[in-house]
Amino acid sequence: MPLEQILDRRWYGNSVREWLIGAAAFLVAILALTLIRQLLVVRLGRLAERTTTQVDDLIVELVRRTRWYFIVFVAFEAGTRFVTLRPRVDALIGRAVLVFVVLQVGVWGNGVVEFWVTGFARRRGAEADASSATTVAAIGYAARALLWALVLAMLMRVFGFDVTALITGLGIGGVAIALAVQNVLGDLFAALAIVLDRPFLIGDTINVDTVTGTVEHIGLKTTRLRSISGEQIVMANGELLKGRIRNYKRMIERRVVFTVDVTYDTPPEAITRIPAMLREIVLAQSPVRFDRSHFATYTDSALRLETVYWVLDPDYGKFMDIQQAINVEMLRRFNAQKIEFAFPTRVVYTQTAPSGDTGADAKAGVTSALVSSGDATAKG
Repeated sequence: MPLEQILDRRWYGNSVREWLIGAAAFLVAILALTLIRQLLVVRLGRLAERTTTQVDDLIVELVRRTRWYFIVFVAFEAGTRFVTLRPRVDALIGRAVLVFVVLQVGVWGNGVVEFWVTGFARRRGAEADASSATTVAAIGYAARALLWALVLAMLMRVFGFDVTALITGLGIGGVAIALAVQNVLGDLFAALAIVLDRPFLIGDTINVDTVTGTVEHIGLKTTRLRSISGEQIVMANGELLKGRIRNYKRMIERRVVFTVDVTYDTPPEAITRIPAMLREIVLAQSPVRFDRSHFATYTDSALRLETVYWVLDPDYGKFMDIQQAINVEMLRRFNAQKIEFAFPTRVVYTQTAPSGDTGADAKAGVTSALVSSGDATAKG
């Protein structure tokens, strides 16, 4: 039998030639899509290694996640374009192709979520802690669950199910649930904000309103602090972010302001020497940066000098050691130069009653009394 007759023979509504052309298109499409996939993975992978952007890495990851069944059914769809099929068969094939396209979109979406989660952990490196990783992983699981729920709804729509009522019911139920657990959701999103914005990490000492403590755990709903007095304080993440947070661990240097009060009978020459003396005492410490020292003001019972310096170390113990050394040296020099520290005092005057007045207030002479207000006297 001649080849032309064989090729022209009809089979299921198409000639053998048309079936062979469709099969060839199917094979060529598979080979072309597979080759394109491999080239993109290799070439883009090499390019992504030389760049610092994340977009090319994401594209490579999505291309690598392109499944074989997606390639096969796309090629099959291309091959059927060269033959004429019955409407029912053609609709069935189109529906099958659409199902696998939806599944592939779900795989790509899952890849985007996983890329973000792993990228977050990689970017944070040593700064990432267990609580942050747990929070991000939980958010990743929630995103995947939402993604595959949408994929399931699309698949049901492909198979002819009416998902409008289902989506409406889920939407109403979701709103009701959200209203019922709005505090929990607020704390969950606050945990996400803490993880992404990083106002503090585990091990940081923070102050929020009247609470000061060290961060021990950052959870999905609460953050746990160990207070300076020893007890554990549990704070909701939402409430925590509403206040002003002071992170003492991120303090680079500490500003110190202290005052010294001397008595009113201190000579002006001594007053002018004290700022220079304090400057010398402060600069003898390390690590510090001197700012200023001045005779600042007159108080009710003393002449007040104000000194400002910076401790170039955030450690509180280091600051206290430096301040102690300054106080000791200041006491030593004041004693050597006969400069007296002041203490709060007041003067009470009494007067004798007029002659002939025999009341209980009658006194002999005018007496002045120096009355202490309760503070211990400190003299140089």
